[in-house]
Amino acid sequence: MRDILEAVAAGDLSPAEAEAQLAGYATTDAGRFDAARESRRGLPEAILAEGKTPDETATLAVAAVETSGRALVTRASPAHAEAVADALPNCDIDRNARAKTIVACESDYEAPDIDATVGVVTGGTSDAEAAGEAAVVLEQMGVSVELLEDVGVAHLGRVLDHLDLLREVDVLIVAAGREGALPTVVAGLVDTPVIGLPISTGYGHGGNGEAALLGMIQSCTVLSVVNTDAGYIAGSQAGLIARAVAAARDE
Repeated sequence: MRDILEAVAAGDLSPAEAEAQLAGYATTDAGRFDAARESRRGLPEAILAEGKTPDETATLAVAAVETSGRALVTRASPAHAEAVADALPNCDIDRNARAKTIVACESDYEAPDIDATVGVVTGGTSDAEAAGEAAVVLEQMGVSVELLEDVGVAHLGRVLDHLDLLREVDVLIVAAGREGALPTVVAGLVDTPVIGLPISTGYGHGGNGEAALLGMIQSCTVLSVVNTDAGYIAGSQAGLIARAVAAARDE
């Protein structure tokens, strides 16, 4: 503790960094940032922009960069992205407009590197937002991502044409809307852990992802399922499995 206090007094450590080291989080006017989440859980803490003002999001992003060297923002609008970029002019900013994510890193930030690959599979173009969020989370965890798009079960040949790739990766995230059949089909063809990501698409009764979620939960093939549109959760869970796979390889 004395070393931390002396570093603050010398100007080598900001109060936010000191608080993060002592308490595990940094306090801002917009809320608290869990600076210890990555070391504690192996997951990058994400700032959910949805429901926050652009200024609140930018404030938390600054705290994230100050305490961890990187900020990951999800569900971000263009206004959120502009505010984050203005607040962090010296950071490298990577915005994925389709996935609604922002990653801001200090120039000397060293990203993790995990020797594992996760396949992110979509049934159709409408699944790209949540699947893209999952892919960004995986990349920030240091996992390689293989993206396989538009292989829905309306034409099963689209799945079978890529069976070799599906069997080569260490973990699979399979995103699908409507009736949510794709993860069930894929899980019956591979010996890889499969995480189903239901998407809020569909018509009428059972629409908005309800049928997709229920269909995956009732799957007769073995898979895990996250909540509707929960790309961050799917990516995080797949990343944790990938990290365990990589650790086993190193033994």
